[in-house]
Amino acid sequence: MSTSLVLTVIGPDRPGIVNQVSDRVTQHGGNWLQSRMANLGGQFAGIVLLQLPEANVDALLASLRQLEAGGLQIVAARAGSLPISAPTRRLILELVGHDRPGVVQQISRELASRGVSIEELATDCVSGSMSGESLVRARAQLSAPASLATVTLREALEAIANDLMVDVTLDESAAGP
Repeated sequence: MSTSLVLTVIGPDRPGIVNQVSDRVTQHGGNWLQSRMANLGGQFAGIVLLQLPEANVDALLASLRQLEAGGLQIVAARAGSLPISAPTRRLILELVGHDRPGVVQQISRELASRGVSIEELATDCVSGSMSGESLVRARAQLSAPASLATVTLREALEAIANDLMVDVTLDESAAGP
């Protein structure tokens, strides 16, 4: 029987972190299925979905704990099965505008209040090309209830965007997961 694990890995960025983790996964018969990793503020941060034989889980976790001596923090959780839920559809949200505290919080609150799940979110702050002011950019892949009209969500987000002085676009996703 196989088991799916989700690993989170964080620590001071340096060459070889992915290699160290993937070596241990492979040594224990694991298959690296999906991951997202980045250098954020000098820290390596990653999440990994992997699958391996149930009999090898404890040995893999013990092997990964050895990496903590090098400054990594690794947390493992068994991946759960997806709950049966109401039909959903994918949407893509893009945002750009003046950076200020609360942008992500206000947008995410509106999404949550309407039952919209953020499947993936990428944000960054950049210098405006003309003004030099700090701009926030965000791109999110959303899972929205099929019963929620895109136009209704778009109007709600645009009302918040006006207050935040950001531009928001919301479109149906062209492709599946």
